[in-house]
Amino acid sequence: MQQCAAADCGSDTEQKAQRHQQRQQKLKEKVDERIAAATQDKGLLLVITGNGKGKSTAGFGMVCRTVGHGMRAAVAQFIKGSWACGERDLLQSHGVPFAVMATGFTWETQNRALDMAAAQAVWQQAKQYLQDPAIHLVLLDELTYMLTYDYIVLDEVLDALNKRPQGQHVVITGRGCHRSLIELADTVSEVQSVKHAFDAGIRVQQGIDW
Repeated sequence: MQQCAAADCGSDTEQKAQRHQQRQQKLKEKVDERIAAATQDKGLLLVITGNGKGKSTAGFGMVCRTVGHGMRAAVAQFIKGSWACGERDLLQSHGVPFAVMATGFTWETQNRALDMAAAQAVWQQAKQYLQDPAIHLVLLDELTYMLTYDYIVLDEVLDALNKRPQGQHVVITGRGCHRSLIELADTVSEVQSVKHAFDAGIRVQQGIDW
């Protein structure tokens, strides 16, 4: 009886293994078909929006990936203060240029004219990045807020994106992305907040939040 049970068990295991192999083979065939159908190369516009944590982190991950492949990247940071920034410290040491608004959040400055002037200064530098064919990827971190506050003209942003070098990739991060950017983008990801440590009274953590 034990030998029969063992044989049945072995047969059942083999059948499961065969079914798994068959499912994976079908999946592989579908993936291979999609890969074969993707024949176009172009500079991508990627938008990472939503209310959850991790949008800038994801954008900087792509900057690191670009630099790791020996290609050039540039970063324009909006709504950032003068405090330490681990990503900036690391990437600048690897030759990545940064344009930083450095005024902090609008509720800190409480000065629309100052914020607008700082945003425009960073945007002018960002436009230079968007005209440089030697730059493989441009990160426009927190750009969405500048459009929401009308610090930067939407049509000017769209024009710069449409006229950028053909192979240049652009990543835009921030909440409440304007629908025109979403429509123009090739890839859009929305980061949703399920829970956040700050809501529980936990302070921002070095190496995690900044």
